[in-house]
Amino acid sequence: MKRLRDYLVHQPLQRKWMLTSSAVIFFSYTIICIVVYISLHTWLLHDEESKIKRTSDDLVSFLESQGPNLTIQQIQKNTGLLNSIVDRDQTVRVFNLDGVEILRINNASQAAPITSMQEIMEVTIDNEDAFVINVPIQLGFFQGYIQIIHPLTGFQSLMNYLLTAMLIAGLGALLLSASIGYYLANYLMQPLHALRSSMKTVMDKGFNEPIQLTYSSHDEIGDLLKMYNAMMDELQISFTKQQQFVADASHELRTPIQAIEGHLSLLKRWGKDDPEILEESIETSLTEIARMRKMIEELLELARREEKDDTSEADAITVITGVIEEIQYLHPEARIMLSKNEEIGHLFITENALSQIVRNIIENAIRYCEIIPEIQISLSVSDKEALLKIEDNGIGIVEENIPFIFDRFYRVDEARNRQIGGTGLGLSITKMLLEKYNGTVEVKSEKNVGTVFFLKFPLKY
Repeated sequence: MKRLRDYLVHQPLQRKWMLTSSAVIFFSYTIICIVVYISLHTWLLHDEESKIKRTSDDLVSFLESQGPNLTIQQIQKNTGLLNSIVDRDQTVRVFNLDGVEILRINNASQAAPITSMQEIMEVTIDNEDAFVINVPIQLGFFQGYIQIIHPLTGFQSLMNYLLTAMLIAGLGALLLSASIGYYLANYLMQPLHALRSSMKTVMDKGFNEPIQLTYSSHDEIGDLLKMYNAMMDELQISFTKQQQFVADASHELRTPIQAIEGHLSLLKRWGKDDPEILEESIETSLTEIARMRKMIEELLELARREEKDDTSEADAITVITGVIEEIQYLHPEARIMLSKNEEIGHLFITENALSQIVRNIIENAIRYCEIIPEIQISLSVSDKEALLKIEDNGIGIVEENIPFIFDRFYRVDEARNRQIGGTGLGLSITKMLLEKYNGTVEVKSEKNVGTVFFLKFPLKY
């Protein structure tokens, strides 16, 4: 049993399926055949007993009806009874009380031992099974026994034929079930083979080739393949974003590193002896290092993508007021005004995320403004959402560039933006935080006029 189990464990799923289905069908067929065989055997054997019993009753009735003056001619005239005995291949003998045979009808079998029991017995005569019944009889002064021997040769031949037919049909059923099982297993395993092939392709070649799995049936395998396709789509998107992220990060970090390396090389050669160059190089290096640190922090913020907390809430007025005070301390020239039309409840977002969103947008408004920055912030409530509007008087954004401003490291004017500063990640983090807490953002802008951000946050109830 252990060896069989080990053998099955190491077989392919297709072969296991075929063997299992074949075994189930074959064993089911075998059980049915056994039940049918036993039922037919019992029924036919009972029918054979009925035949010898009928012959016994008919013969006794006939002999007793003829009385003591019975002659051979009278027996010969009863052709119906004689034909019945011959057709059934039975043998009838009449014995006296001393066991001497007086009469024999149809000598088809040898005599069996005489007993006083009137029950039907199964005996073996000439290596063949037969039913025997001994019936006592009295005709006038004559007393003796009537012995009827009913051979079971026909019954046994029929049962042997039936058994042979069942065995042949069983072998055919086994072959048929194996063939059907193999076909069904091969058919049902096709989507799993395709899934395995797709996984091997991804393992060997990554996502360089498109993943195409089609399966129209709405069953468990169909659900599995749908989940696999969805998972692979997500992985492919993540893989593509990861490659883009690495490329962009490498490109963006190369500039400050090169700047620091250049200044350090300058100082090593001769700049360390010139106080003015030394001061300028140190200042530039510190600025680039600070820029690199901020970029790395923002990259980590984007990479973490922590799950949202369903208990998160933030007081919008308190958080926004705090951000405004912080920015005005750093940029005293900026004019930032906050207005609200009604009482604003708590928002479904953390205070840190809300402050980061507002801070990123306001800092961009100040950074991309060529005059005194004027920023209007308004808060209102609509249904179950809080509406936050941030409007500035900056340089604006060309309409065709608006869909890309939330992409990582995206810059409308590369040279100009490097002079202004920033990492190109602020709005990407803003979009990520909004999506994390089921918020939305819409941007409208006009070149050299200003930009308006429309943000929606779910309220906390």
